[in-house]
Amino acid sequence: MTEKELLYIEDALSHEKYFRTKCSETISQIQDQSLKKSVQEIADKHNQTFQNFYSLLG
Repeated sequence: MTEKELLYIEDALSHEKYFRTKCSETISQIQDQSLKKSVQEIADKHNQTFQNFYSLLG
C-alpha cells in the first residue's frame, strides 16, 4: 500500500472508533429499549466497518 492509502485507512479507523464510542455513550443514556436497540445496531455496523478497515492492514 502507498503511504497515502495507509493514511486514509488510519483516518477511517479513527472515524469508526469515534462513532463506535459515541454510540456506546449514547446507549448508556437511553431509556427506551427500542431506540437503544437501534443505536446498538448502528454501533455494531461501525464496529464491523472498523474491523474491515483493520483487516486491510494485516
